[in-house]
Amino acid sequence: MEFRQSSKLNGVCYEIRGPVVDQANALEEAGHSVLRLNTGNPATFGFEAPEEILQDIIRNLPRAHGYSDSRGILPARRAVVQYYQQRGVDGVTVNDVYLGNGVSELIQMAVTALVDDGDEVLVPMPDYPLWTAVVRLAGGKAVHYACDEEADWFPDLDDIAAKITARTKAIVVINPNNPTGAVYPKELLEGILDLARRHQLMVLADEIYDKILYDGVEHHCLAALADDVLTLTFNGLSKSYRVAGFRSGWLVVSGPKQHASDYLEGLTMLSGMRLCPNVPSQYAVQAALGGHQSINDLVLPGGRLTEQRDVAFRALNEIPGVSCVKPRGALYAFAKLDPAVHRIVDDERFVLDLLLREKIHVVQGTGFNWPRPDHFRFVTLPRADDLETAINRIGRFLATYRQT
Repeated sequence: MEFRQSSKLNGVCYEIRGPVVDQANALEEAGHSVLRLNTGNPATFGFEAPEEILQDIIRNLPRAHGYSDSRGILPARRAVVQYYQQRGVDGVTVNDVYLGNGVSELIQMAVTALVDDGDEVLVPMPDYPLWTAVVRLAGGKAVHYACDEEADWFPDLDDIAAKITARTKAIVVINPNNPTGAVYPKELLEGILDLARRHQLMVLADEIYDKILYDGVEHHCLAALADDVLTLTFNGLSKSYRVAGFRSGWLVVSGPKQHASDYLEGLTMLSGMRLCPNVPSQYAVQAALGGHQSINDLVLPGGRLTEQRDVAFRALNEIPGVSCVKPRGALYAFAKLDPAVHRIVDDERFVLDLLLREKIHVVQGTGFNWPRPDHFRFVTLPRADDLETAINRIGRFLATYRQT
């Protein structure tokens, strides 16, 4: 008997760790050095976890070997409540906070509890592909709304409005955005919230990069802008605190919860089905949110992350036929290949050929549900000199690369 994957996986993909990864692994096993620019993993590039977070976990290990409450330990949830109180989010209690094994687990729980077969969820295009994948896995339809590259990758409110139907249940907002690095102004967010309010949609706010901001831009917490719209906010420690391997995330429910009691019962049931989040990593949350915010030093002018963003932006735009909107947040650049210069018809093949020839691993734009093979995402975590070298190698590769 041949065992085949479930039909539920039809159309589900996650190209950040897709087939090209297998080839990258094979190259490394053969002794080659591969520059992994496919995932935003700070530890790979020498970013150290804050010492106070590590010490809190170590000190609490003797009490972390049993299950916790299914939502998570109380001190961590209280720290999350206080963090959002400081950001202007009212009416949140510890019972509105769910800790998770990274934001990824919480996204899947939240969507699974909400979506029935045929329900629609508005997802940005390009998107972080997990959102599209979990909607499809839940039996729903991810309806992609346009983000406009000519307008700093901001969402198109008219396009969002045109795609709302009777089956639409929620809208996903990724801000700061992965993969584009866009950070949305307050007026735009209020426009999205107004659409959600008028059409009674749940808002799913992915804000994992809310502290990684450049050029003095301000991040506006969606939940703080409308207390009359049910909002689920997703965040965690992976990026801003450089502890991606701890898988320490949270979900906060805010807004008019009285009309969502049945949904929240389902969310709580799913929370209990996984028993609890990883307990040792929960002890990182209070130390992280209450301590020195070391990410600030990295994103100030002259800070390492800002310097790397600047180098990537400049060097990518210096390649003939390549352009990139300047990222204002997050850890990525979403570069465009001019179709008149680089006639790419299969961007996954482009990424694979780049990997095989230059041993540089990036992710094709269609992996982020972008509809055309004319973009790729580039992680800006390597040191500035390494970034410049890598981008120069990409430029030399493109100078002679042809697809037929």
